[in-house]
Amino acid sequence: MKHLLRAEAIAPFILSVVLLNIMPLHFAWWAWILIFLAPDLSMLGYLFGNKAGAVVYNVFHHQLVAVVIWVVGLLLHQPYVEFTGLVLLGHSSLDRVMGIGLKLPEGFSFTHLGVVGKKA
Repeated sequence: MKHLLRAEAIAPFILSVVLLNIMPLHFAWWAWILIFLAPDLSMLGYLFGNKAGAVVYNVFHHQLVAVVIWVVGLLLHQPYVEFTGLVLLGHSSLDRVMGIGLKLPEGFSFTHLGVVGKKA
């Protein structure tokens, strides 16, 4: 089942890339590449403990949050907000493809897709 969850995560990643390509957001591809890893800065939440780290990390890696941000940008005609939502969606989806899921409060290595890293 874990492999199925990872495999189906490729669809939102492809969707985010396609939408970034067809929508008139007027951003260069290098900008997307440059900030694609920015959501991983949410790992800094772990400086305040496992529970706080998991909450902060999950807010920046939850796909529904990404979609809501994108839709709000669409409704308000705010290209930067749209761009942010699509980057978050693409980033979180690619993380899922690689087996990195939403974090559990037990620690950074514990995700909804299983244990990752050295503890696996």
